[in-house]
Amino acid sequence: MNKAVVLLSGGLDSATAAAVAKADGYSLFALTLDYGQRHRMELESARRVAASLGVVRHVIMPVNLRLFGGSALTDDIDVPKDMTVDKIGARIPNTYVPARNTIFLSLALAFAETAGAGKIYIGVSGVDYSGYPDCRPEFIRAFETTANLATKAGIESSPLSAAFSIVAPLIHLSKKETIEWGLRLGVDYSLTLTCYDPSPQGLSCGRCESCRLRLSAFAAAGVPDPIPYAC
Repeated sequence: MNKAVVLLSGGLDSATAAAVAKADGYSLFALTLDYGQRHRMELESARRVAASLGVVRHVIMPVNLRLFGGSALTDDIDVPKDMTVDKIGARIPNTYVPARNTIFLSLALAFAETAGAGKIYIGVSGVDYSGYPDCRPEFIRAFETTANLATKAGIESSPLSAAFSIVAPLIHLSKKETIEWGLRLGVDYSLTLTCYDPSPQGLSCGRCESCRLRLSAFAAAGVPDPIPYAC
């Protein structure tokens, strides 16, 4: 089978993107980044999702972005709560982790080159999201160009066939549409964690931007969210 590297955070979007890669006929090599995020419980979610999808290899890689800080996810900064869904994405929130997807895709690219994988799947969306600049289509296109310029595989590939493609299957989908697609593919969303500030018991807060978007999307899809919430 052809191989694909999937960036697997343990959240709703990455689980769906991984399921799409599997449905596309690829054997999966999953990369999860332990970057010092405050919602570290998502690492266990990533393990569960990877097992459910039967990935060939799952690498959980430490990259301590807490050394830089600068984000509510990697620093002692409060995660914003209780924003209405219509206001989310109007500005870049303090949960933005500087250059996160650039770092993640660079590491996924290294993994792909060593594994002999030509596809890298990432579960970003540019529709109903928190406004992060590294979730936009133009960023994905630019990184794909970089991937083929910056690697041995890219330089040695045929001029008619790029060595690497960055696949963002959810980029033009709302979260509601993402959930509907994932359910058709059999994604078990009870295994996922989306919350940026879960309780010590692992319950999603229901109040951060990520939870608000998730809850709104499940409601719009007419499907109950299968994970527990603290409120």
